[in-house]
Amino acid sequence: MTELHKTFDPAAIESHWYSHWEEGGLFRPDRPDAEPFTIVIPPPNVTGSLHIGHALDNTLQDILVRHARLKGKDALWVVGTDHAGIATQMVVERQMNVNGAKRTDHSREQFVDKVWEWKAESGGTITRQLRRLGASCDWANERFTMDEGFSRAVIHVFVKLYEQGLLYRDKRLVNWDPGLKTAISDLEVETKEVAGKFWHLRYPLEDGSGFIAVATTRPETMLADMAVAVHPTDERYTALIGKKVLLPITGRLIPIVADEHADPELGSGAVKITPGHDFNDFEVGKRAGFIASEMLNMLNAEAKVVQTADGLIPADLLGLDRFEARRVIVARLEADGTLTGVEDRTIATPFGDRSGVVIEPWLTDQWYVDAKTLAAGPIEAVRDGRIKVVPETWSKTWFNWLENIQPWCVSRQLWWGHRIPAWYDEDGNCYVAASEAEAKAKAGPQRALTRDEDVLDTWFSSALWPFGTLGWPDVDPRELGRYPNDILISGFDILFFWDARMAMQGMHFLQEVPFKTLYLHGLVRDATGAKMSKSKGNTVDPLGLIDRYGADALRFTLAAMESQGRDIKLNESRVEGYRNFATKLWNAARFLQANGVGPSASLEAPSSEAPVNRWIIAETIQTVQALDLALADLRFDEAANTIYQFVWSRFCDWYIELIKPVSSEIERGQVDNETKLVAGWAFDQILVMLHPFMPFITEELWHSGGRTGDLITARWPLADAKSLDPEAAKEIDWLIGLVSEVRTARAGLGVPPGLKIDFIIGDPREDTQRRLSTFLPELERLARFKPGVTSKQGATMQVVHDNETYYVPLEGVIDIEAERARLAKGKAAAEKERDGLAGRLSNPSFVERAKPEAVEKARADHAEKAAEAERLGAALARLG
Repeated sequence: MTELHKTFDPAAIESHWYSHWEEGGLFRPDRPDAEPFTIVIPPPNVTGSLHIGHALDNTLQDILVRHARLKGKDALWVVGTDHAGIATQMVVERQMNVNGAKRTDHSREQFVDKVWEWKAESGGTITRQLRRLGASCDWANERFTMDEGFSRAVIHVFVKLYEQGLLYRDKRLVNWDPGLKTAISDLEVETKEVAGKFWHLRYPLEDGSGFIAVATTRPETMLADMAVAVHPTDERYTALIGKKVLLPITGRLIPIVADEHADPELGSGAVKITPGHDFNDFEVGKRAGFIASEMLNMLNAEAKVVQTADGLIPADLLGLDRFEARRVIVARLEADGTLTGVEDRTIATPFGDRSGVVIEPWLTDQWYVDAKTLAAGPIEAVRDGRIKVVPETWSKTWFNWLENIQPWCVSRQLWWGHRIPAWYDEDGNCYVAASEAEAKAKAGPQRALTRDEDVLDTWFSSALWPFGTLGWPDVDPRELGRYPNDILISGFDILFFWDARMAMQGMHFLQEVPFKTLYLHGLVRDATGAKMSKSKGNTVDPLGLIDRYGADALRFTLAAMESQGRDIKLNESRVEGYRNFATKLWNAARFLQANGVGPSASLEAPSSEAPVNRWIIAETIQTVQALDLALADLRFDEAANTIYQFVWSRFCDWYIELIKPVSSEIERGQVDNETKLVAGWAFDQILVMLHPFMPFITEELWHSGGRTGDLITARWPLADAKSLDPEAAKEIDWLIGLVSEVRTARAGLGVPPGLKIDFIIGDPREDTQRRLSTFLPELERLARFKPGVTSKQGATMQVVHDNETYYVPLEGVIDIEAERARLAKGKAAAEKERDGLAGRLSNPSFVERAKPEAVEKARADHAEKAAEAERLGAALARLG
């Protein structure tokens, strides 16, 4: 047994124990005959650093992994990082720019070599930070999406999908980032509210009989307009459908088409259609009969104006940036009378989250996956329960997205990533194969081949994560019992981009769901409920919180606040509070150690006679049962609260207080070992139950208490119902209830805490008399009762417990009239504030117009004042 330091210092123990676990290979015990438990980490970007969302995500995973390990399962937490095509390429290019170089100064192969060099030197930041959080991942088998084996799986999937007709090249609109010069996914688009304008234009009818009015936020796109759409039932335009208008500046004639996209209630009811530069217009254009190859494209990869297929764009506009072209075009439209009005508008504008450049819908040739076909399996898997979505409300979103899914663009115009395994001959014929040699075999030896320049979207490769990390296609993880994974924990924001796509690929290639349960947690917001962002300055650094309070405190905070279907409002005071919880546990261990309480020799509870010992055994068993149930239901907040209440209230506050007199006798060696054995057993169970949430302090206390082996591989407590003792529970609960009532009453009336007071009970029941006699020493010590008074005289404090009324004489104890006046004044003030807040909250104008956080604060203040008024009223009533 090692004597514990007087003060708990998390920094002094965390690095030591993590190194001990990892170096000892304890994150994946060799249990070949045990039930497997497998979970995969959502692979963070290799360029990333730990943010508070990562901390939540990985804390929840680690709780489940450590719990499974303690339950005796062969728990595997697959870990690795994503190559993060855009982010990583940007990082390396910026480093080169600092030295006056750029990517194109090198060959593609040279640049890729530089990226690998960067990864070797700087790519492990987030994995080191995950270790600080306590993540018990299988680091010995860490994966990377550009590893040779994983890359082989990616290429295999691409080729197979192509051969099956589920992957193809097509011309469609994409989110184009002119800064990065690549297509990007919806997740990489950040929409911001920007001050803009709404320009009203008149397009003249071909026959000169009038005009049709349209409006736009992007007037420069009129250079590529191909139609004007009106609603088929809009009587204002019925006669014009099929006619043509003359497009200003280019002079092109474009048709008026009928399409339900045009809303008769908005503006003029007529909409200009630019299918090559707007996603909605693209669909309207297809319905109007335009094929993608015919749609006009007026911008190049840098978003500068280029000539369209009909050659009608004036030469002075060619080469202009899109926003400069907008300025010139608006001036020209105003001069020729086409522009009839301008409104100031706030426009929802898409930006590239990394480049900061306005995204352009752009018509290009890209590689696509037939997502609709692949989505059929995941839809049915959630519907029939093979994939359980938690919270279940997210299943509606799952169905809505998958049932309306569009083709998935999987190509990116980058150098870093999985290069698309497609080769082209001089005639443009495409050969998809796992290698250039196989492509040449398909094309014929006389053909010269050129490889596709694009790489695959990182979501394409990460969609293979649940099985590509386990050796597939060389190894079938189903035969290892590792597929499907037991659970996937993910933020809801990547439900479409990663979770659903893993289900698509896993079910297509392994004919089985990739995970049995999908748990979607919310966002971590600031204390007011606002979304965290660097621009707002309200982000929280999890490493800073770890430095101040320890990893255990942060982990417990995130678990305790993770309530299904709700975002987390993170307040640093909560982290500080759970640091105090860790300190309380530490001090409890010091008390037990000082009184000779050692580790238990058995998982089974010791035999006991004393009611307090039988009570704590039953409380421990009930906690195990409740904790198992909460974790099985993925109720992390309920699980954390269960163990917190037991440790803080039942064990530390009450059990230790109740056994203190016995402990002093133990110290003198005057009693038997029953309490020692029970206290040691209960504390062992606490350390095991708390370990998934607070692994560092529990491992430290496990070893300092002289226990053998490591806590991380110990055995989970037995939920042994035969150890429950209802009678002992009734006795101790009666005692705790009476002491609590007396303490509350004393505090409410300002009775000095150290003063012993008389107590009177008029005609107690027989069971009450017995209990008063049995627990008199405890009542004297904990409630400061002084026995021996038999009559009720003068002013008294009344305490009601278990349908019995106790009277405490107050004459000479407090100034009764002054106390009555103080309580009445405080009660009146609390009621006044309570009623004022109730008036605000009942005012619809306040509730509807005030900021949500202001309304929430008013509600919290009202509840606080109402409780205060009730408490003071109860104290007044106790004066009798």
